[in-house]
Amino acid sequence: MPISADPPVATDEKIILRGVSWQTYEHLLNDFVGRPSVRLAYDKGTLEIMVVSYGHERLKTIIGDLVVPLAFELDIDYEAAGSTTFKRESLGAGFGGDESFYFTHLEQIRQRPELDLSQDPPPDLVIEIDISSPSLSKFPIFAALGIPEIWRFHQNRLLIYRLAGRYL
Repeated sequence: MPISADPPVATDEKIILRGVSWQTYEHLLNDFVGRPSVRLAYDKGTLEIMVVSYGHERLKTIIGDLVVPLAFELDIDYEAAGSTTFKRESLGAGFGGDESFYFTHLEQIRQRPELDLSQDPPPDLVIEIDISSPSLSKFPIFAALGIPEIWRFHQNRLLIYRLAGRYL
């Protein structure tokens, strides 16, 4: 699939490309292994490449750190999956979360050295920090992958979203 002739949309931290194949997405994921400052999101041919800033990382840590005492107070066991890349080729969707957590399916998740969304469940909670624009809307990706809850920091507000219905 050729990349479109439309110029990519760019900001200081992000670039969005259209017409990108799944294979190119996979190659880029491999190229950026070990570089946690680069995050990729893919939705049916649209690719976002983001280099995260200190402000972004600071916010994701602050918000992610809220989950631990909350889970402790509510006596909820969890598994932190950090910024794991979650992807599923059959859906044409993938993303590297800012922070992610599992609360259900813990025994299954804890036994796996790597997660594969074609076999494993998605995380129960994803934290998404969106401090610059334009940005690829990741909600279609989250919905396609069946992620039930998203905490999104955007425009100086933390908003909590729950998935309605089942998309898998």
